[in-house]
Amino acid sequence: MRGSTVTDAVTRPDGAAPVWCDRCGEATVDGPHETCARARTLEPPRYCGHCRRRMKVQVLPVGWSAVCVAHGEIRG
Repeated sequence: MRGSTVTDAVTRPDGAAPVWCDRCGEATVDGPHETCARARTLEPPRYCGHCRRRMKVQVLPVGWSAVCVAHGEIRG
């Protein structure tokens, strides 16, 4: 399975970059978090990039799914 990055794991409806880091939950206005981007190649997102809510994450042998109560599910 190919690992995903911070930029391709969460996309906003308007096509803009996520406002919040999906791994640590901090703002991404100062640029991408290099440490988080490297870690995201091996693990699923923990926070919603749209609203900063903590997501329900399920890791399966074939991938993962993360659900935000406001923005729905993403899979990897």
